[in-house]
Amino acid sequence: MPFTDLCEVVIDTFTPERVTGRIAWKEKFCTANGNLHGGYLMSLADAIGAFLPAQHLPEGAGTSTISSSTNFLRPAPQALYSIVSTLVMAGRRTITVTTDVINPDGKVVSRTTQTQAVLTT
Repeated sequence: MPFTDLCEVVIDTFTPERVTGRIAWKEKFCTANGNLHGGYLMSLADAIGAFLPAQHLPEGAGTSTISSSTNFLRPAPQALYSIVSTLVMAGRRTITVTTDVINPDGKVVSRTTQTQAVLTT
């Protein structure tokens, strides 16, 4: 996905139930106080989370995010962060995924739950 290149995400593992990756803190992705921007973290979650629904679509179907909720649990100062997206449910009409951004101490920085619609023609 071209957007993940823009966000400078490195994908490490990819299965139908889980995607893992990592991002490096960069000033261009930060707020004025030097923490990763919430919009950046939400965009990451939406982009990385989209890999999973694509694995559960019927042939010829597409997907679109219909709901996304992010909780910001702690700041994200300069560090290397892990990203873990996990499939929650793959139904006929919707697919739900959670995506965590995790700091080097193993603590969740943000958790996003997104639901995507299955779009058939």
